[in-house]
Amino acid sequence: MSTQQHTHDYSHDHHNEHDHSHNHNELGHSHAPNSLKALLGVLVLTTVIFVAELSAGLISGSLALLADAMHMLSDSTGLIIAAVAMLIGRKAPTDRATYGFKRVEVLAAMTNAVVVAALSVWIVVEALMRLGGDVEIHTNLMLIVAVIGFLTNAISALILMRHQDGNINMRGAFLHVLSDMLGSVAVIIAGLVIRYTGWMPADTIASIVIAAIIIPRAFGLLKEAINILLERVPTNADPEKATAALKDVEGVADVHDLHIWTIDGKEVLATCHLVVESTEKNVYGCGVLDRAEAELSKLGINHSTIQLESAEHSDHESVC
Repeated sequence: MSTQQHTHDYSHDHHNEHDHSHNHNELGHSHAPNSLKALLGVLVLTTVIFVAELSAGLISGSLALLADAMHMLSDSTGLIIAAVAMLIGRKAPTDRATYGFKRVEVLAAMTNAVVVAALSVWIVVEALMRLGGDVEIHTNLMLIVAVIGFLTNAISALILMRHQDGNINMRGAFLHVLSDMLGSVAVIIAGLVIRYTGWMPADTIASIVIAAIIIPRAFGLLKEAINILLERVPTNADPEKATAALKDVEGVADVHDLHIWTIDGKEVLATCHLVVESTEKNVYGCGVLDRAEAELSKLGINHSTIQLESAEHSDHESVC
């Protein structure tokens, strides 16, 4: 048998025993329908509050309330994107999409992050333009709608928090709702300050505070989505530990071309080449593979593709 034939025959794709019944198709399926129902329920609540805040903001003259309404609009759009992404992500893998469609949810999360960040910048610009201006604000309507918005967002946040389950798409939706809830708090505080002190700049400051709360979270989510799309090593995985663990496996002489990445931010995958000792027992037995897979599973890598090769073949590896 030639060296090339040998390496081809002993490549091995692995799911650990625990995941065989539950996660074997994990890469091609999305989360349970309950998550989608939760998302749609929150979408309805968010749309209703958007209409209420937009109307009240125009009537009362509150920039903070209008800013929060515009953020609600982005939330509604973002939640629609998240829901559509979840539906697409549930599709099974095909011959042309062998990993399935989970990356659609990552793209949705990235889109949400970009929209929220852009909207936050708009809020800051509008707030700075209003500084020094004399604007009359009707605090009664402002406070009533802000309190209703806060309660609705709190309910929505609780619903989504229970259905995140490590899903970056659901975390993107949760980011929208959480930032809206915090925004409602800022609007309420501004309304109370204006009502009892008459200090109008409180409304402008509240809108800037809303943006300051949102921007870091949005950029954090954007960074995470980009890292997944670039197939960088997930933060919960350590290549050095994986390499060391594999080198300690009995029968393994060396490890090279180790790659660790994630499709959806949750399932961690790995591929690697193991140089095995040149004995018939190690080359043709499953002992090395079983032990290597077990070590990777201990590190949270439950889907691995491992290629066994002789020391002579490792000298020819130049692609990676």
